Formats: sequence, structure tokens, C-alpha cells
Amino acid sequence: MIETDPDMRAVEATLFASDQPMTVEQIRGYVGDSVDVSAALTQLAAHYQGRGIEIVQRGKAWHFQTASDLAHLLRREREESRKLSRAAVETLAIIAYHEPVSRAEIEAIRGVQISKGTLDVLMEAGWVRPAGRREVPGRPLIYATTPGFLTHFGLNSRKDLPGIADLKAAGLLDPIDSAMGEMLFTGEESDSELEINENNA
Repeated sequence: MIETDPDMRAVEATLFASDQPMTVEQIRGYVGDSVDVSAALTQLAAHYQGRGIEIVQRGKAWHFQTASDLAHLLRREREESRKLSRAAVETLAIIAYHEPVSRAEIEAIRGVQISKGTLDVLMEAGWVRPAGRREVPGRPLIYATTPGFLTHFGLNSRKDLPGIADLKAAGLLDPIDSAMGEMLFTGEESDSELEINENNA
């Protein structure tokens, strides 16, 4: 029983007290190396399944959240005002599907230059982060998505990003977007779902 298992109680308490998602390694730093954190998290996730709150994994990190089917009960009437420009949406999508990427690589895919402010907006939103530098002449800065990006769009990992076929089947691509997707993301998923999700956020 979870209620009497000291290891599982320790993992549960550590995760509950954190205001940020935590990785297995971070949790182990609190509960000690003797605790099988991964096994405890798996059992806790099963224990909380179907309850008002649940333990979920986003990327490599775990956190408590309200059950998705109950989120409407806690939604405030005042909605957050954060409307991204088309350039920001396209940039976010390119980073999500191609990360890590440099500014030059983003511009090559979009076919136009991007302003520094576009990346700043995405970083301020907590969806994009600097991910080091490319080991080429000039050592350009490269960018990747964050766990916050996965959480905001309800993704467990980037593998859950929709593909062009999915969006076509749902009737969410117009002919121009479809052609662009085929050209830019051949063999990969499309970025249009992110634009659709963000426009509806």
C-alpha cells in the first residue's frame, strides 16, 4: 500500500512539495540513492490514475497536475493575453520539429530573417531555451524547446507532435499551409498544429 510504503511516501511528498517538475535524479537527491525512484513514480502514477489530481511525465520530468477532464472547473474567467505573431509561431514550430537549431537554420527554413525579439518572446513565454553552441565556425547559439513547452501543449515528448497527414485528415491545413509543410518538413511532422493550438490558447 502506498500509504504505508516509506519509499513511495517520500517520493510522493518530494514531488508534491516542489513548485517545478522534477527529474528522477532531482528526486533522488532528496530521498536518497537507496530508493528506486523510477519504480515509485510508476506505481504512484497508477495509484493516482482516475483521481482529481494525477502524476504525469513531461519529457524527463514528473509533476502533479489537475486531471485533464476537470481542468474546466478551475479555469478562471480572465484569460491570459498572449497572442504570438505568425513569425513567432513559425519559429516555435521550426524549433520544436528540428531542435536544436541556430538562428541561421531557422531563417533558412522560413526563407526570411527573424528579429531577435521573436526569440525573446518565445524564451519569455518559457517555451524556448538556449541549448549551447554549434561546433562550427562562429559557434552560433542553438535553441531547443523546454519542459514548459511540452506541458503547455499537453505533450509527453516531442514524438507526440502531429504530422502533416494527421492535420490533413483533420481538415486543419489549407492548400498553402499544406504545400509549405510538404516543402519544409519532408519526412518530418508539420508545424501547423502548434499554430492552431496557440491561436486557440
